[in-house]
Amino acid sequence: MPGRQAKILSTDNCGDLLVFASTTRHPLRNRLIVLLSIKAGLRAAEIANLTWEMVLTPAADIGPAIELDDRVAKKSGGRLIPIHPDLAEALSHLRRQTEAAGPIIRSQRGGPMSPVSIVNWFANAYRTIGLQGCSSHSGRRTFITRAARLVHNAGASLRDVQLLAGHRSIQTTQRYIDGDTDAQRKLVSLI
Repeated sequence: MPGRQAKILSTDNCGDLLVFASTTRHPLRNRLIVLLSIKAGLRAAEIANLTWEMVLTPAADIGPAIELDDRVAKKSGGRLIPIHPDLAEALSHLRRQTEAAGPIIRSQRGGPMSPVSIVNWFANAYRTIGLQGCSSHSGRRTFITRAARLVHNAGASLRDVQLLAGHRSIQTTQRYIDGDTDAQRKLVSLI
C-alpha cells in the first residue's frame, strides 16, 4: 500500500477488531493494542514502547492521561493524551494481573513487543477479519478523524486534535482527516 493512506475504520470495524482480539491467545493484551490505537491514536512504535510509568499516578493507579515521553514518540513529539474510559478499564484490568513496571504491551516471552510485531499483529488481524487497505495506522487515522469531527461538540479546535496527534504542523493533522460524504451532502443541502 505504498503512497496510500491507511483506511479509516467504521464503528463496526472497530468492534470486529475487538472481537478478533478477544479470540486470541492473549486477549487482554491484544484488546489494549487495539484500544491504544483507536482510543488514544498511538502509532505502532508508541504502543510497543509505552510503559506503566506513562499511565500510572504516583499512587500506582491509572492516571487521567497518557504522558507519552519524547523518547517514545516520533520526532520527540511527546504529548499528554486523556485516557478514554474503555482504555482505562482495560489498563486497570491488566494492572491487576501484571507487575506495573516496564512495558505495558509484552511479547509471549515477557519482554517488550517490537514495533514491527505490532504492525504484523494488525496486518494479521485485518487479514483475518477481511478488511482490506487497513494497517496499523488505521486506528490512528480513525482516532484523528473522529476527534476532528467532534471538536465542536467538545468546544475544542483543530489545534487540540493536532496536539493529541503529536503533529508539529496542522497541515499534517489535516492530511489524516477523512471527509464525510454524508455530512457534505447535508452541508450542501443547507446552502
